[in-house]
Amino acid sequence: MAGSPERFDIVVIGAGPVGLSFAASLAQSRLKVAVIEQQPLERLANPAFDGREIALTHASVRILRELGVWDAIPASDKSPLQGARVLNGSSPFALCFDSPGGSREPLGFLVPNCRIRDALFKIIRLQDDVQLLCGHSVVGVKNSETGAVITLSDGRQLTARLLVAADSRLSATRGLLGIGADINRVGSSMLICRVRHERAHHQIAVEWFDHHQTIAMLPLMEGVSSLLVTLRSSEADRLLAFDDDSFLVELTKRCRGRLGKMTLASTRHAYPLVTTWAHRFWAPSAALIGDAAIGMHPVTAHGFNIGLSGQKQLAHKIMTTCRDRHDIADPDMLQRYESRLRLSAAPLYHATNILVGLYSGEHPAARLARHAGLRLAQYLPFVRHGISAMLRR
Repeated sequence: MAGSPERFDIVVIGAGPVGLSFAASLAQSRLKVAVIEQQPLERLANPAFDGREIALTHASVRILRELGVWDAIPASDKSPLQGARVLNGSSPFALCFDSPGGSREPLGFLVPNCRIRDALFKIIRLQDDVQLLCGHSVVGVKNSETGAVITLSDGRQLTARLLVAADSRLSATRGLLGIGADINRVGSSMLICRVRHERAHHQIAVEWFDHHQTIAMLPLMEGVSSLLVTLRSSEADRLLAFDDDSFLVELTKRCRGRLGKMTLASTRHAYPLVTTWAHRFWAPSAALIGDAAIGMHPVTAHGFNIGLSGQKQLAHKIMTTCRDRHDIADPDMLQRYESRLRLSAAPLYHATNILVGLYSGEHPAARLARHAGLRLAQYLPFVRHGISAMLRR
C-alpha cells in the first residue's frame, strides 16, 4: 500500500528543456519543487545527440544566461547565425535577412538541443529545493481550487499547490486535466543530420521551399551544417532506411549540389511533424508551458523560444505572488499568464501555419503566390528589418 502523499509546492511534469528551465527559474523562490520525468535518470544526465539544433534569439540567450545555462555550454557548440536566405523552387531569387545597418552582431545562435539539456540538468542537480523523480509516468491527476493530487506509475502520490505540465505537444497531462487542444498531424516528417561539405556557408542559414519538400541548411562550425529535409512521412521513412552511401547520393541530389560534395557528420534522425494549440493554458491549480501549451511548426524555428519565454513569464508571476505572500495558484494570476502568452504567441503561431500552407501547396497558383510574396517582402524593408529586429531582441 502506498504511504502518505509527498507534499510539494509545485510539481512539474516533463524534464525537457522548458520544464527544466522553469524549475531553474524558481531557484530563488525557496518553493519545494518536484520534476517528474518518465526517462531514467541516466538518460537525463547524459542526453544523446538527437539531431536537433535550436535556433536561439537574443531574448532566449538572455534567459539562458540568467539561469547560468549559457556559460555552461561550450563555446564550440554555439554557432552564430549571421543571416538567412529564403528560396522558392528553382528560382535564383532569395529573400535575405541580415543584421541591420551592417552590424556584425549575429541574428541569433544555433545550439544543439542535447547541450542545452545537459547544462540545464547540471544546474537543476545543484538546487536543494528541486527534486527529480525519474523513470515514472503520470497515470492520474485530480485538480481543484485547493490543489492537485498526482498519481505516478509506481502508485506513489504527490500533492502540489500548483501542477505545471511541460510534457510535449501530445501532453498526456493536458488530457488528464480535461484541457482540449487543436492538434494537427501534418503528415510530414523532418529528417535531420549533420553533414560536412566543401562549399562555405558563411554562417548563413538557407530555407528552401522546393517542390514536394522543404530543405533547411543551418550553419554550424566551419564546413559543417545541419541539414533538415521535410517530406511526406512515408518518403522520410524510406530515406531513413537507406545505407549511408545511398542516403548521401539521395541527399546530394535533393540539395542540387548547393553545398557541394557532402559526407555524413552525425547519426540520422526523423521526427513526425505535429502542431498543437491548447484551448486553455491553465486550469484550477494547474498551468501548461512549452509544447504542452503551444507546439509550433519548426519552419520558423520559434517553438523553443516561445516555450522559454512562456516559462519565464509564469515563473516571474509565481515569484511575485510569493514576494507579496499571495497564492501561487491564484486564478487571476494564471489568467494573466494565459492572456499574455496568447497575445505574444498567437500572431506567430497562426502566421506560421499560413506560411506552411502556402509553401507546401503544389498548385501553380500557390507557386506563383509564394514567389510573388518573397519578392514583395524583399522590397518592403520594414518587413525584413522587422523580422531581423525580432530575432535580435
